[in-house]
Amino acid sequence: MEDAVAHGASISAANLAEALSKLAERGADPSEVLTGLQSRGVVGGLLGVQPLTIDDALAIAELRPATKEHGLSLGDRACLALGLRLGLPVVTADRAWVALESVIDGVQIQSVR
Repeated sequence: MEDAVAHGASISAANLAEALSKLAERGADPSEVLTGLQSRGVVGGLLGVQPLTIDDALAIAELRPATKEHGLSLGDRACLALGLRLGLPVVTADRAWVALESVIDGVQIQSVR
């Protein structure tokens, strides 16, 4: 994952919100975390933050039938939709996602495990 970020990567605003929410659940201040990541040039620098588009919303919905049995959330599908739109691989620590390459046309999955 560090290699992907070091070479320039993107995250959807929805997935960034999800990550910050998880940190908030664990007691961190999401505003402080985000400010720290921005000041170090991670968020908004090495890691671009992409808005979700209407086309992404459609792709997220269309991915639901193919990913339901794999247990993917809306956030997971937002990640996949962004990868499809940008034509870039999706990097994940979830090993179950590797099987998605055979289910979803055009998606490239890179596992960090």
